[in-house]
Amino acid sequence: MWIDREAESLITRMAASFPAILVTGARQVGKTSILRHLFPQAAYLTLDYPGHAGAARTEPEALLSGFEPPVIIDEIQYAPGLLRHVKARIDADRRPGRYLLTGSQVFPLMQGVSESLAGRCGVLDLQTLSARELIAAGRSLDEKELLFVGGYPELHVGAEPQMWFPSYVATYLERDVRNVLRVLDLQDFHRFLRAVALRTAQVLNFSDLARDTGIAPNTARKWVSLLQASGVVALAEPYFGKRTKRLIKSPKLIPLDTGLASFLAGFSSASALGASAFVGPLWEAHVFGQVIRWFSSKGKSPSVHYWRTTGGQEVDLVVELSGGKSIGIECKWTENPTLKDCAGLAAFREAEGRMAKATYLVCRPGATYRLESHTLVMDVPGLLKRLDQLD
Repeated sequence: MWIDREAESLITRMAASFPAILVTGARQVGKTSILRHLFPQAAYLTLDYPGHAGAARTEPEALLSGFEPPVIIDEIQYAPGLLRHVKARIDADRRPGRYLLTGSQVFPLMQGVSESLAGRCGVLDLQTLSARELIAAGRSLDEKELLFVGGYPELHVGAEPQMWFPSYVATYLERDVRNVLRVLDLQDFHRFLRAVALRTAQVLNFSDLARDTGIAPNTARKWVSLLQASGVVALAEPYFGKRTKRLIKSPKLIPLDTGLASFLAGFSSASALGASAFVGPLWEAHVFGQVIRWFSSKGKSPSVHYWRTTGGQEVDLVVELSGGKSIGIECKWTENPTLKDCAGLAAFREAEGRMAKATYLVCRPGATYRLESHTLVMDVPGLLKRLDQLD
């Protein structure tokens, strides 16, 4: 069963404008599937196959000559040197849509793209399925189930989370770590992954993370960077806006798929997750992730932060708009928020003044309504509709 992705129209437009496009993202988010779905007549070359990766490094011209464009080149990060030869072919023939690339491990890959394919390549960062995509596909999951399962496509076409996630961690996350960082003790890495999940939506302290995992702080930094580069987590940077004094300056750690975070944190059912204190931070990560997906599907670089003072006043998400204005978003796992839940939003409006365009409280209400004069209460679909209107 194919689930339509909101990024499909953007990919089609990019392929009609650029000689190459690159779809990046975490493992198993559907990068290859979306390209093969949109371009069924394209040839297909995967560098995940060791023989092809070896040929890409030793006989790149011969390898490319065997595939008539348009061609999908999968997992380009295994042979980034191939990008130079793709560039030469594009310079000889700049017709759009000739090379359709996918890749993980974004940082080193993007360096290769910026050096080799600057001005020749459209780039899309694909996430797991969004709540809006699942709703459109008729997947009627309640909020607890959605947080527990997450958005990996395989889990919405028959795979069982408690069987799929262990295989995903062993097959992809551990393999990527071995390839990039040459980790010797996987038990340390397992403890690290659990510690990362349990810090969902918390301000990141590398010393504490390293202590709880039994590794050095510099190692914790490298491993977090790897998870970020692989599209598993995001680091939400603080928003400074008009005032830079007395604000927390460390990033927040946000898993980009709540199902994976729930599994790594040790939950085996949606009901257990819903009854735990972990559901609040995971709800914040969910809202953050849906906003990130909204930006990505429109080809925009996400501009999503958080705001917190040293005195404890906080807004979970701040979305930057054009002209220096912003939207403050508070995330609460509740059906009946109170005025107390708006305290951080009120402090944010006072600090930002007219630059705070709107403030929203995103929870699980039955309808959108105004809780106070400046704050609208809404669910996630309601928030995305508001963003559509502001776009």
